[in-house]
Amino acid sequence: MPISIMSSVTAAQALVCHNCHPHSVFINSKPSHTLSYHHQFHRKLESLATKTISSWPLRQMQPLSKQNPIKLRPLVCYGYSRKPTSTEVEGNHNTRRLLQIMLWVAEGVYILWLFLLPYAPGDPVWAISAETVNSLVGLSLNFFFILPLMNSVGICLIDSPVLHPMSEGLFNFVIGWTLLFAPLLYTDKKRDRYKGSLDVLWGMQMFLTNTFLIPYMAIRLNEADTNYTPSKRSQLGFVMTNGAPIVGLIGGVACLISVLWALFGRMDGNFGSITDRWEFFVSYLGSERLAYAFIWDICFYTIFQPWLIGDNLQNVQKSKVDTVNYLRFLPVVGLIAYLLFLVCDAEP
Repeated sequence: MPISIMSSVTAAQALVCHNCHPHSVFINSKPSHTLSYHHQFHRKLESLATKTISSWPLRQMQPLSKQNPIKLRPLVCYGYSRKPTSTEVEGNHNTRRLLQIMLWVAEGVYILWLFLLPYAPGDPVWAISAETVNSLVGLSLNFFFILPLMNSVGICLIDSPVLHPMSEGLFNFVIGWTLLFAPLLYTDKKRDRYKGSLDVLWGMQMFLTNTFLIPYMAIRLNEADTNYTPSKRSQLGFVMTNGAPIVGLIGGVACLISVLWALFGRMDGNFGSITDRWEFFVSYLGSERLAYAFIWDICFYTIFQPWLIGDNLQNVQKSKVDTVNYLRFLPVVGLIAYLLFLVCDAEP
């Protein structure tokens, strides 16, 4: 028998087949998919190789040299890939159903506790006071601090309502964070499971925040409808996704200014030091339903942001996936990172 064969068998690397047999194999042939035959084939081959090597005369064995190189061919294991078992599929289904139930319960509690029942701080929606309405109108006029900043540079088309900077900062922080959610919703891979208009959903979210986002999070967990034809992205969705980096910068700057405004805004208005403002903030949360609801919104956003981003990391630039995956747990910051590194598809 040729010496080169002996050398190849002796020096070849072992390939471990994890499907049926833990021993080393020296073979280039394609094994059968039948598990029992595959097992026997390996054993017979090892036995044959051992007997053949032991029967060769020692004088025929020569050390390897450059003139007698080893030529190895890759060995491929043709075992079947493992498919999910029925138990695993049922477990995933049960987990999804449990999450949906929890989300719908959260929606019910959100509406009852924050809008209808009189037990939370402040007035329910059916007994809202004129003072709360005036405060809400003033906060809306100071949206993203446009009017206050215009007035500060001498542009006085409309006088900015003077409100406590803590309340203005809280309001604009939540609205800025809500703005950042728009491109994320329009690029969500499960958005087609929501049969309604994403334009209306996000528009209402800007005013009523999680009143509409919580149901969306529950509906997107439904099983995909194979007969449903996905609708084309709307013009608003097209603008939001293609301008995602700009949306991210605007929302991020708005949130940053909101924090700074709450701490240092209107310094000439006798709103006190940072300690005084913090004391007002605590009392504000305990007496105003709108402020109390904003804290709920921040808590829900903190949960929904990493959840949605984690489900849509395939939309991020490949070189930035790890970065976004780590940052997604940071409120606001993770969402800004997602928008800055978002890859826009060609969908109209």
